[in-house]
Order: sequence, then structure tokens, then C-alpha cells
Amino acid sequence: MNAYQIIAKKRDGGALAADEIDYFIHGYAHDKIPDYQMSALLMAIYLNGMSFAETATLTRSMLESGIRMNFKNIPGYKIDKHSTGGVGDKVSLVLAPLVAAAGVKVPMISGRGLGHSGGTLDKLEAIPGFRTNLSIDEFYQQIDEIGVAMIGQTERICPADKKMYALRDATATIESVPLITGSILSKKLAEGIDGLVLDVKTGVGAFMKTADDSRILAESLVKTAALNDLPTTVFITRMDEPLGRAAGNWLETREAIDYLKGGGASDLMELTLALSAEMLLMAKIVRSAEEARHRLNELLNSGAAFRKFCQMVEHQHGDVSILHEPEQYPRSKYELHIKALRDGFIKEIDALTIGLSVVQLGGGRLVMEDQIDYKAGILLHCQIGDAVKKDQTIATIYSDREKAIAEVDCALSKAFTISGECVKKPSLIIDVVRP
Repeated sequence: MNAYQIIAKKRDGGALAADEIDYFIHGYAHDKIPDYQMSALLMAIYLNGMSFAETATLTRSMLESGIRMNFKNIPGYKIDKHSTGGVGDKVSLVLAPLVAAAGVKVPMISGRGLGHSGGTLDKLEAIPGFRTNLSIDEFYQQIDEIGVAMIGQTERICPADKKMYALRDATATIESVPLITGSILSKKLAEGIDGLVLDVKTGVGAFMKTADDSRILAESLVKTAALNDLPTTVFITRMDEPLGRAAGNWLETREAIDYLKGGGASDLMELTLALSAEMLLMAKIVRSAEEARHRLNELLNSGAAFRKFCQMVEHQHGDVSILHEPEQYPRSKYELHIKALRDGFIKEIDALTIGLSVVQLGGGRLVMEDQIDYKAGILLHCQIGDAVKKDQTIATIYSDREKAIAEVDCALSKAFTISGECVKKPSLIIDVVRP
């Protein structure tokens, strides 16, 4: 058995045996198989797919490349949430402290930005000093003490996935059901959690472009999780327009702070409460979704959720003062206002164009080695269904790259479609898939 034969077999549409998948994943995790051969296998999987049996084996192999955590000595239910990624998706920043404030333990291992999609770790690291590289022992201790921690993968947690995750971003192999399934569930199974809530995005700004594709992914995730005794619920949600009003790391973090203080966009509130309520139900601390929502709203209105966020930031060495005075954050060198071209109603906001523009402005990565400008991003002043007047500011661009601002100006103007007739905002949550 060798890497060349395995790549050729999948390239030609063959189904890989369990020992072949184990050989490749184990070899890559231990630096015995180089990036260029893993890139070739990733592309072969992307083009030819994998059976459910192959996907389950891939997930297990990625999981077994590292350690599995054990929270049995820490009382309480441990529930996590994960999103497949979209534009403006800062839900985790609000949800994790909110659910923890309700009494659920939230050990969250998050990822970085992939392509046009932002990453939770990058948003957290926009907070000066914030550490996402806690050790396993620090992770355990923080969950025990305050009930929530948000970290990245350590070298001991699914090391195969950590390497593959970065490689997928650089080789255009992100949008693959088996690769997404393996990446998400290997990390979540390694957490040793009691339940999982997933948000699978669908639409122009998502990796899954259609609701049918998203259902296929949702079913793959639920079935693979069930094989590993992990109760999992998947929400399929719309990602044709950015979620909330901000796209870009610090802008999204600030929007999350505003929401934790009682403000924020209605679509962000809708989705956050729906996912959070499901987590409370899984933890059996409420009897209904209505009771969960009531409790969650109380925690937001009382400031308990914001205080929990501040507590988490302080534990992870972040500058808490910037949470209380976000206006003190450094500003971008350049700003540009996008104006409405006519009177009317916002019919479409192209999330993909917004996401790609944020990357171009410096808020994302084109290659693995790129450094992120946390300040760069786009602030939306309208959402689908809103009425606008000609020459009204509908978006503001922020960047330290003067040339990039000029380059995205035209693209962003075309990202907004304005209709002369009233537009009804479509439902955000499309479907819910349970075991």
C-alpha cells in the first residue's frame, strides 16, 4: 500500500477501504505523506465524493490522530455548537457566553476563516491579547471555573484535521460533504461533549449553495454523529445575505458585543436564540423552546450574558476594557461609503461578493501565510426588505489598503439589488434535521 495507489484509486472513482483511509490520514498526521499528495487526495475526494462508510471511516481516522478529551469529572451537560461558515456569522460569540450563563458547559473548539467565510478564532483574536491557544489543562480548568472556553485546535486535538483544514482553504476543496463532515465531527467528538447543535448554511454566501445540498450534508452529519453516540441537531439556515450588519473580524466582534448588551440585528437575534434554545433543551434544563427563549432573553436583558463574555475574555488574557469601550478600538486608515443608486427596497445583498470583498480588504486570507487586518471589513446599513432613498449610504468599507477599497467599490455597488416594489424578507431558518 502506498499514497500514489490510494490517490489513483479515488481519482478513478473507487471506494477506499478503511485501512487505506487510515494509512493516508495517519501518514499525513505524522509527516510521512507530504502536502502535495494530500492535496491530490483532497481534490479526488472533492470531485468523486465518498460513500457513507468512507466518510465514517475518515471521521474516525481524523479523530484518532489525536487525543479525546474527558469532562466526566466536571459536573453538568457539555453542549457545543458549530456553523459551516458564512458571511457575517458571529453567532458563536454571542451564543457561547449566553448558553454558559444559563448553566450549560460550552467547550468550544473553533476554526479560522476559510475562503470568503470568516472564522470565530480570527474574530476573537481581534480582541487585543485574546489567547485561543490554551493548553488542554487550561481548557479543562476554565470550563470547570466559568463554564465556557473558546479555543483553536491544539497539536494534540485532531492534528490530521488541523493540517487538512488549512490545506483545503488553499486548494479550493472546501465544499465537500465528506470533508466537511469529517472536519466538524472529528473535532466535536474529540471534545467529549454530550450533545451538538449544528448550523448548516445554504445559499450564495455558503459552501452549500442549495437547500438540497445542505440537507445531504445535514443527514451526513447526523448519521455520522449517531454512529458515535453524539446526539446532534442540524439547523439549515439561509446565507444569501450576510448575517447581521457587519462583515469583518473586529466589526463582527463589536456587533456581538452590542447584541450581548441588548442591541443587534433581528436576524442575528432570531438565529442565536433558536440555536441556544436547542442547546438548553439538550441539556435538559428547560422543558420547552418557549421556556428556553424566555430564560435566554432574561440573561441578555439582565447583562448576565455580557458579564459571562467579559469573564471568558479576561480568563483568556484579552483586553476587557475594549469590550466596555469598543469605540476606543483603532480605526482603519481609509473609509468609503457605498450609496444607493435609486429609491426602492433592498431585494438582494450578495453575501459571496461581500465576503470576497472583506478578504480583498485585508480581513481574510488568500493564502495560508496571509496576515489579517482585524479592522478591515464592511458595515451594512440596510438588510433585505428595507426601504432606501437614492444616494443614501447603504454600506461603509473599512481598510488600511487604499487601492483595495477602490477595487471593491464597483463590486459592492452591484452586490445590492434594489427593487421598486416592497420586498418581504425570507425566512432565515429553512429546516431542522434531528436524529
